[in-house]
Amino acid sequence: MSTASPARPRRKPHPLLITLVAMAVLLVLLAVTANVWTDFLWYRALGYSAVFTTRLLTEGVLFALGFLIMSGLVIGNGLVALRLRPRTRPTAHSSLLESYRHVLFSGRFRVVLYVFGVILGFFGGFGISGNVDTVLAWLHRTPFGGNEAGFGLDPGFFVFSYPFWKMALTFLITCLVLSGLVALVIHYLSGALRLERGARSSAGAQVHLSIVIGVILVVYAVLRIFERYGLQVASSQLLTGIGYTDDHVRTTAQLILAAITLVCALLFFANAALRRWRIPVASIVLLVLSGLILGLIYPAVVQAFSVNPDEPDKEKPYIERHIAATRAAYGVSDVGVQDYTAVTKTSPGQLRADAEALPGIRLIDPKVVAPAYEQFQQVRGFYQFPKTLDVDRYTINGQESDVVVAAREIDLTGLDSKSWNNIHTVYTHGYGMVAAYGNRRQTEGQPDWIEKDIPPTGALGEQQSRVYFGQLFTNFSIVGAPAGSGPVELDTPGGGDQSGGSKMFTYDGKGGVGIGNFLTRALYAIRFADANILLSDRVNSDSRIIYNRTPSERVKAAAPWLTVDSNIYPAIVKGRLVWIVDGYTTSNTYPNAQRVNLDSAVSAQRATDTGLGATGRSINYMRNSVKAVVDAYDGTVDLYAWDTSDPILQTWSKTYPGLVKSREEISSELLNHLRYPEDLFQVQREVLARYHMTDPHQWYQRTDLWQIPDDPVLGQSNKEKPYYLSVKWPGDQDPIFSLTSVYVPNARSNLASYMAVNADAASPHYGQIRILRMSDQTQIDGPGQTFNAMTTNEQVATRLRPYLNQGAASAAYGNLLTLPVGGGLLYVQPVYTERQGATGAYPALTFVMSRFGNSVGIGTTLQQSLDQVFAGDAGATTGETGGAAQPTSPGTSPSTTPPSTSTAPVDQAGLQKAVAEAQQAFTDADKALKAGDLGTYQKKTQEAQAAVARMRQALGG
Repeated sequence: MSTASPARPRRKPHPLLITLVAMAVLLVLLAVTANVWTDFLWYRALGYSAVFTTRLLTEGVLFALGFLIMSGLVIGNGLVALRLRPRTRPTAHSSLLESYRHVLFSGRFRVVLYVFGVILGFFGGFGISGNVDTVLAWLHRTPFGGNEAGFGLDPGFFVFSYPFWKMALTFLITCLVLSGLVALVIHYLSGALRLERGARSSAGAQVHLSIVIGVILVVYAVLRIFERYGLQVASSQLLTGIGYTDDHVRTTAQLILAAITLVCALLFFANAALRRWRIPVASIVLLVLSGLILGLIYPAVVQAFSVNPDEPDKEKPYIERHIAATRAAYGVSDVGVQDYTAVTKTSPGQLRADAEALPGIRLIDPKVVAPAYEQFQQVRGFYQFPKTLDVDRYTINGQESDVVVAAREIDLTGLDSKSWNNIHTVYTHGYGMVAAYGNRRQTEGQPDWIEKDIPPTGALGEQQSRVYFGQLFTNFSIVGAPAGSGPVELDTPGGGDQSGGSKMFTYDGKGGVGIGNFLTRALYAIRFADANILLSDRVNSDSRIIYNRTPSERVKAAAPWLTVDSNIYPAIVKGRLVWIVDGYTTSNTYPNAQRVNLDSAVSAQRATDTGLGATGRSINYMRNSVKAVVDAYDGTVDLYAWDTSDPILQTWSKTYPGLVKSREEISSELLNHLRYPEDLFQVQREVLARYHMTDPHQWYQRTDLWQIPDDPVLGQSNKEKPYYLSVKWPGDQDPIFSLTSVYVPNARSNLASYMAVNADAASPHYGQIRILRMSDQTQIDGPGQTFNAMTTNEQVATRLRPYLNQGAASAAYGNLLTLPVGGGLLYVQPVYTERQGATGAYPALTFVMSRFGNSVGIGTTLQQSLDQVFAGDAGATTGETGGAAQPTSPGTSPSTTPPSTSTAPVDQAGLQKAVAEAQQAFTDADKALKAGDLGTYQKKTQEAQAAVARMRQALGG
């Protein structure tokens, strides 16, 4: 028996330490309160407070359950172990163990246990509270209808129930294991469990540990049974889902292992009465060995010696299921593949039957022309456009046209003075939509504007053009003021009105959160760690704070269950500038469907041969279920149900009733601007690269595997992006606004097939995907081969040589477009030229290259290029207007062309004078553009163009 050592006097904590800890806790609570309350205010202002409260309440309930289960099991088992400790403290064989036992038997250990249990409870609560979407989806789950080919269950079980039960069982096992470890440690420290000279334990410790281990094994057995269903969503080297070995070995093995686990649990329960560790411990060894044999070794033997030698035949029924499930999961079950024997010979008038498709060929490349928008429409350095513009459709003068659009947003990096007031109260918004025809250009190659300038003028009918919510501006702004107050927000810069002075504005919309009272301002000052929100006199009783401004994050906040398309675009609807956002419902547990790496599929970078795989953000089900609209002025978010048959959408509509509007509420004007989304199309084309093969043997052997070609301009490791075009499909009467792409055979460069989806949301055939499969009898060059053939063509090389040798101007190639016309495939590619080393330079559309079969043409217009290809008569007009791009001499114009090779005499004096006048005019135009004086800018540009014309005359042109 040991003798109790004298108690040591307890040292009281230093008052300063107590004060610091209390202040730290107070600051943390204050920061959390500020963030939670301001989030609620933001959601309420957005009109989606139900989303916030539902998720917050669910998180709270989950946190409480997680906290109670974890802390309850840990503290409960710890208290039981303490109660079962020996009445007297046994002597320890080490001083460290002796000190632990001193604390354990002194009575202070209960405090340690409570603190430790509470800490683990917090971890458990926070861990499980992150599964809000899993729990809400399970609570409001909707059947998919039909049974999957495996276990005969509704696919909704795998999408909604399987993730929930796996999460719950895994969490419960984690809590039981941790609490069991706490009990084990306490029993050891107290001396109830001894490991010296063989394991021995007291009767109470043996009963306690036996019951705890038995409960753990029971839950683990249930998890084993559930893991059988996980085989339907597990990925193997061959496919995602159940294969031959899974069906014949692993599913049964899981049941056997579950039964063995239950037997082990019963032995541990029996050990509470028998009190002999040898048999239950031996059962655990048997369980481990069984797991190795049944879970790993036996399936590997069956796979290697039974399946692999005859894999195509044994896996055939499972491949058939897998192909069907994959095509259904990505909405490509009804894709039509049509054989297409493309002709390669050209003849005059060959395009006459497809005349209506030619005016829809979009020559303005949204990836190239952004600098031209900046030069002509940026006006001031504090405005900006995105690097890649967007394509939309508008009816102009009764004719529908493809249009390249961009919103003019604010850019604080271009400010001369970045004071707090300028950043947050003056430069608060962008202004106006800029739009240009997709198939036209002006005389000097610049875009042919439909909507331009500040305030906007043009054919789109903008009435509310201020951009408070957009893609590029993320800082918070404080707007609004009482009636009669002087406006402080910059609305239009100098030159924006006839007086030449800047116009100011006061926001009167409903966007943002009102911060008129002191408490709300204080909370936002804490949230943004910015005391100026409290101190600035510009924050008044009518002020509103605008933040979370990008359309993507607003839609994600309103519908956190959506995956948002990476390409959102602006549109004018009922006179207001709005952003259109496509939202997807996705799942990673749709039964038997192949997983796709979503990030790789929508990226321009080629990570692997295909985007198929289970790494990164992987999915195996995708629907464009929601079309969202975000108002650029007040930030209002409207969600419209699009794919109403989607069970996941139906599930979330039940979770948040009334938040998603019906499809019938979409106005006809808005419907005309909706289009088939790019990310979905790119995922579908990744899938169809292999899953267009529906024959299991062909799929297994990969005899007809396709590949997305490299972008011919960007080069290797960059996939060619899909393009929006108006395409006349062979056999159709009229062109259709489509999203298009092409395939090449795996590891080859010739064209394998052409793919297009009806992208016109107003069409009854919207979303119809069609594929033209090229004939194996005739090789059709793919994009890379075509680009090489065009750029090495002698005529093309001669026209472009002055721009490719580091001269005064350089050339840039636009998108290589592919169209099925004239019984074959027509390739069209615009060529842009740009002055080098000049502040006012921009890419100007100067040439158009085209190719049909082996015939190549180049001209300053598409019509000229096509007429060269088709022996002087393409058979149709391209509908180009706005003037042909007239070449000018190097160093003087953005659309610079080679010096004239005419033999006419050169007027040297006239040439030198014209060059000097052109240079001075361009310099003056640059200065006017920087000053925002668009009137002078246009005048000087016209003078420069006139001087360029005189230069050509002097050269004998």
